[in-house]
Amino acid sequence: MQQPRINAYQADPETVRALGRVAVFMGGDSAEREVSLKSGEAVLAALVSAGVDAFALDVQGDLLKTVENPEFDRVFIALHGRGGEDGTLQAILSQAGIPYTGSEVMASALAMDKLRTKYVFAGCGLPTPKFRAMSAASEAEQIITDLRPPLSVKPSREGSSIGIRKVTTAAELVDAYEAAAVLDNLVLVEEWIEGPEFTVSLLQDSALPAIGLSTDHEFYDYDAKYLADDTRYQIPCGLAPRDEVRLQRLSLEAFRVVGCRTWGRVDIMQDSKGEFWLLEVNTVPGMTDHSLVPMAARAAGISFEELVVRILQDTLEGVHA
Repeated sequence: MQQPRINAYQADPETVRALGRVAVFMGGDSAEREVSLKSGEAVLAALVSAGVDAFALDVQGDLLKTVENPEFDRVFIALHGRGGEDGTLQAILSQAGIPYTGSEVMASALAMDKLRTKYVFAGCGLPTPKFRAMSAASEAEQIITDLRPPLSVKPSREGSSIGIRKVTTAAELVDAYEAAAVLDNLVLVEEWIEGPEFTVSLLQDSALPAIGLSTDHEFYDYDAKYLADDTRYQIPCGLAPRDEVRLQRLSLEAFRVVGCRTWGRVDIMQDSKGEFWLLEVNTVPGMTDHSLVPMAARAAGISFEELVVRILQDTLEGVHA
């Protein structure tokens, strides 16, 4: 996978002055804490390398304490999962008048909830696999009848593929539901799309090059995302140019209807007929050495340093403050 060589990036002095002191929020208390720490460390190193006055803040416990006596002018949110990505932190920072990166309160909360995101997709006529909300093990037989196995079972408000299982029978569905319900009382069941998986990163209302994903795992799970070295990333993604444009347009439309801004990532499957199916929107995607947004940006000629500065620059517009 050959990508453009990118020269070292330095933010211009005027931008550095305008940004002031930047806190990179990372860690947190969610199931994605370890990934968030890696993302935050990478973001911090890139900001410092670009000349930005930035420091790390491991956010745990009472989020309100982060804004009591802030020693920073704005926040780069590198928190994944509940508390940091679901609108909670965004609401606190908004109320305190502290600018922050990424989507605002409503879009953050909505995108974190995969079930309600799919309601929005369906209501807007966007293609997404058929689905049901599951709230009790006793619903398994009816769901198997209503939907066409295999099915995907996932906690509605977790990220990084945590708690996802593939099932084909009612008995397997019961087991998967009970496991998912430990993580979230809201469980999403959807039809499993057999075919290639793609992800499209969005930056400042533009789609970056799509990435094709393949793994020897049953699906692109937590291990394939963050730990395995044999996951395959295709850039170019393997689609015909006009199909990639169609994929990018669909991803951008999904991003917009959820109300997201500045940056994020949309995950999509393609079926045997060549049709695309939206899975979810990520408002604070991973920024680790295995992560997809930096990979897509690099394919577009954007260094990691430039990427994080461009994300941060949007906080100067005063949208969140």
